[in-house]
Amino acid sequence: MSDPEFDFKLSRLAYAGVLVAVLLVVIMMGGSLWFGFLAVVPVALAWWIHRLRTHVDSDGIVAVGTFGEQSASWDEIDGLRFPKWTSVRAVTTDGTEIRLPSVGFEDVPKLSLASGGRLPDPFAAEREARSADGTAGE
Repeated sequence: MSDPEFDFKLSRLAYAGVLVAVLLVVIMMGGSLWFGFLAVVPVALAWWIHRLRTHVDSDGIVAVGTFGEQSASWDEIDGLRFPKWTSVRAVTTDGTEIRLPSVGFEDVPKLSLASGGRLPDPFAAEREARSADGTAGE
């Protein structure tokens, strides 16, 4: 069996925002080429949606942001932080935080699996209790 590997990306539904941006640019241009520079906005938005991602495998985490990427091995990661209204952060042993684009709380079991158990799975206890109770399928 191969090591688990996951890519967390923004939903394809986000590209609907690109279509809205194209429509807004066309309306703002209104037949005038003076606002032609606005055509860059939908292209930049599509590039940004395509670029933001977090790759996780047995070696560690690679977080690709708008202008760069950060990576850390599982040995360097001390835990996760879930700030209100923003992205999940991986906290390293030296205290720095790595923003994990497109990762949510519901993705923690996948992170735990890829880390080989070095990051705990908060849902594991509930799953074990349900399977022991015989209510796993409910």
